[in-house]
Order: sequence, then C-alpha cells, then structure tokens
Amino acid sequence: MNVLIVGNIFKDVYLRLDERLNNFEIDEQGTPWLDFAFNGSNYNFFRRSSIYGGAAIALEVMNRFGHDAHIAGARLGFVGGEVIPNDQIAAGYRYILCRGNKIAYLTSNDRKDTVWANPNEAIDWIYIDHSAGVTPELIREIKNFLSMSSHTRVAAYVSENLTEAEKPLLDIASMLFVDGKLSHDIKRPGSVCEISDSEIVLGEVTQTWRVERTDLMTRSTTHSIIAASVFSYLLYGKSVREALKLAKLNVENSSLSGTISLEKLKNLAKNYDDVEADISLVAAQLMATGKGILAADESGGSIHKKFEQLNILDDEAHRRDYRNILIGTPELERYVNGVILFDETTRQMSDDGRDFVAYLTAHGIIPGIKVDQGLVNFADSNEKYTEGLDGLSKRLDDYYQQGLRFAKWRAAFEITNDTPSEMAITKNAEILAKYAKACQQANIVPIVEPEVVYDGNYTIEQCADVTSKILDALFDELSKANVRLDSCILKCNMVLAGKQYPIQSTAEEVGRATANILKTHVPETLAGIVFLSGGQTVEQATENLHAVLLNGPFPWPITFSFARALQDPALFAWKGDNENIDKARVAFKERLIANTDALKV
Repeated sequence: MNVLIVGNIFKDVYLRLDERLNNFEIDEQGTPWLDFAFNGSNYNFFRRSSIYGGAAIALEVMNRFGHDAHIAGARLGFVGGEVIPNDQIAAGYRYILCRGNKIAYLTSNDRKDTVWANPNEAIDWIYIDHSAGVTPELIREIKNFLSMSSHTRVAAYVSENLTEAEKPLLDIASMLFVDGKLSHDIKRPGSVCEISDSEIVLGEVTQTWRVERTDLMTRSTTHSIIAASVFSYLLYGKSVREALKLAKLNVENSSLSGTISLEKLKNLAKNYDDVEADISLVAAQLMATGKGILAADESGGSIHKKFEQLNILDDEAHRRDYRNILIGTPELERYVNGVILFDETTRQMSDDGRDFVAYLTAHGIIPGIKVDQGLVNFADSNEKYTEGLDGLSKRLDDYYQQGLRFAKWRAAFEITNDTPSEMAITKNAEILAKYAKACQQANIVPIVEPEVVYDGNYTIEQCADVTSKILDALFDELSKANVRLDSCILKCNMVLAGKQYPIQSTAEEVGRATANILKTHVPETLAGIVFLSGGQTVEQATENLHAVLLNGPFPWPITFSFARALQDPALFAWKGDNENIDKARVAFKERLIANTDALKV
C-alpha cells in the first residue's frame, strides 16, 4: 500500500547521566536535583543515543511491514532498515535526561507547523499521526485532495479529548486510533482502536501489552508503534486479533535502536502461539483424573481469622510454618495436581531451603497464585465487586517468571430478597472475563470463581436460579473477551440451601441440583470444573462432592479445590505449636485421601 503520513518529526536525544551524586544538589527532602546554573561544572554522560520520533515512528513501522510510506513535506526516507534524512530536516528536539530510575524531559514550547504537500503519485491511505498539529487549514487541504482522489482513505491518530480542529476527522476517517478512550457521546467512525498504557482495544478484541520502562522508550513512542503496527497489518486484510497481537509483540520487543520487521514479528507470533497453546496442556494437567487442587491462598485477613480462633500468633513466621505443614506433607503429589498460593507464600522457603514454588514444581505439583485483591462495595450499594485489575498484567508476568502457571480470581454473591442484582452479576462477570483474558495473554491458566456465598437464608431452588444466572453471564462475558475455554477452569459453589435456611439439603439433592445446573449452563469446551467447599463442614463437602459425581457422566473433568474442608483438621491439630507438625500432617492427609476417594464413581 502507498501511505502518506501527515505529522511532525521529533528527535529524541537520550542523555544518561553518571549515577554519582557529585553533579547533583540534594534538597532538604533528600531529592537530588541537577544544577542548571551553567556555572562551569562538568556533567558526565556515560551514554548518549537518539531516535527520530513523532511521524518518523509510523514511517519506520509501515516500511518494516512492507508498505510504501512517506511523510508529507519531509525529505525523510527509510533505507536499509533505518530512517535516514535526505537533507537537514526541520525536527523538534526533545532531550531526555536519565539517572537510574529518574528521568526528566527538556522540550521546546515552539511547536512546528505540520507541513502538507499534495503528492505527485496515487495514494491509497493518508495516515494523520498524533504528532500532527491539526488545524482547520490542514483539514481543508486534506479534504481538497480527497475531492480529487476518491479512492484515498484516511486513518487518524487523535487524543481522547478531541480538539475542535480534530473533530472534522470523525467525518473523513475510515479508521481512528485514540490515545485513551473515546467518549461515548462522540460520533464513532467505522473502526476505532483505543490505546491505553496497558491495553489495545478494537471492537470486541482486547490485547494487553507491557513495556517495563515507558519513560525510556517514551510513552508517545510506544503508542505510536502500536497504532502504526495495527494499521499496517490490517492493510493486509488480516484479522483484528492478529493485528493486535503483532502490535503487542512489536512494542514489547522494540528498543531505541528500532522496531521489528514483519518477518521477525511473524516468527515471534508463531512462538507466542506455541506457548499459548501450552496453557491448554497445563489446564489438562490441573484437571488430571483422581486428584484435586489445594487452595492455600487465604489473604492476610482470612488467615488472621483462622489463627485468632486458636490464639495463634499471626506473624510471618507462623504463616510460613502453617503453609509448610500443608505443602511439605509427604506424598502430596499423589492427591493434588496444583496448589493455589498467596503472594507472601511464593516468597517463603520450605524446610529444604527452596522457595515453595520451586519445591512444588520439583514434586510435580503445579504452583498457582491468587491474584484478586479482595472485595469492595459498589458505589451506593452493599453489593460487592472484586478489585485487582490495575497492574494485573505486570503482576502476571512477574508471577510467570517466578514459575507460577495458573491463577485464581474470586467474585462473591449473597442471596437475599434483593440480591444479587443484575448489575452486580454483570459487572463481576465482566471483571472475571478481563482477568481471565489477561491470564491467558501471560500464558497463565485462569481459574474463574463466581461464588454464591453459603452463609445465607435461601432455598436450594433459589441457589439454583442465582447460580444459573451467574454462569450464563460469566460465559457470555468470557466469550466476548475471546477467552479460550479449553485453557480456563471454573471454580464454583455447589447448589444447596443456605446455611441459615431451616431445612438443609441432603447430599442426594445437592448432587442432582448441581449436576443439572452445570450440564445446562456450562459449555462443553471448558477445561474443567472444581468445587469450593464454601463453609460446609469437612464431611459435608466430601459427601456432596461424591454425590455430584454420581450424577455423571460429564463432558468435563470435575474435582475439588477445597481450602477449609482440607485444612481445618490440620490447623486444629497444629494449634501453632510445631511439636504438632506430624499430627497435623496426618490429619491433613486423611482429608486428602477422603476427597480423592470421593472422586471414584
């Protein structure tokens, strides 16, 4: 494709300062400041590099993707894989001073006017870069050219708060790239791609991305790479999903020395797909027949309540000792495929000196992690949603590097005369879907846990009705987010009357009702289903698990992911005294055996 880029050219000059403090003044808060008094002091720079930015980024990306791209009115070419000025071009300079993790920008207040020159050749697309200072005059010139070239189409990259000068672009652009999120009250062109600091959204497709230091390869540069990459690949008629994936790979693998060629990006994408396919194997391993998943992921508040009832000191050492009882139980791998950990536990050590993640992996048990950050109330409501989406992609990447291969996120719903509302169900389903998609993009298997809280006064029929609505909303949102169900696990409540209801459900009733709801409302392509114990007694949870399985067969594997129903006997045997470790492990193993036996039908 022949593309004419409209925009300004900047030159970013990176000056990395010597980390020694002798060239800095320290203020009373201890913050170092560079003295710009120009008093003859020597400033030491140990690295200097520069890149062409602004419209030059789009020029580089489009040419690396194989398009014939030029910048209007600028003698700037793409030769031998590099952006080369054919003469001394007029570029705005920006100096970027770096010292360790500190950074400062020096820019001129004088913004150069964007140059327009009618091209001498046929143009397929005009790409208006976000560096362009759009003016009414520039819009008039572009419209005049379009009137003479009816086949030319327009793509534009704008800020989320469009200026009055930019608003006419909504009428002439076939594709719009937005730095942020376009307001819903603004007329939307055919295709709108919204780029935030962590996501790329186009239509129903969302792609997360992450660059460790967007202050070094500047935010504007990273967003320009994304916009130009999406645009360039869509020009080949590729799918939105493919285009967003290549944009992610391009921005995450580019550096100050340049962006990535299309050929290399395709190879990266193939490797990425191969790794992504592996998560379905991880999901299958987690659901391997005859074993379950241990939930040892109680948050600080939850484990505090557990310890408090037995007068156990709630400090890091006692929490480590308690986790060590469970994780260090001999032959644990005979009973569980995976263990869900809390963040603190991933950094604690087992008795043999390895961290718990390495210990589990060495014993053939897949380590996982709870990544939600707890429940908070909706505004003006007593209903709750789950926090934790902010910064999730980075945390998932870090957890993957630690060796964790699956994650869990819990949403909770209480049944009363007025709850859960449709709003609470929908919002929590949307959050679960975003979490699940972020997990899969980080090559981590998501466990989605929409829990109907057992501690309530409701009938088994009410529980069935609410559970059905929640599952329908959840799988609808998972579908919208393009979450792969073959690499996703559902952790759900059993269908039973609430704990406060006068007539408790029998195991037979729980088995029939739960099996019916799952068969009716869960897609067959799901990797598997695990049950939470949710406040049931130790024996009750095991009996109900067995009763559900008696109502099979099922299209997916089913097992347990219990916390209290496995842990409580061990906790009460230990009582915070390490003299009781062996006794606690015997009690824990008894529950492991009982629940794996319950899987046999």
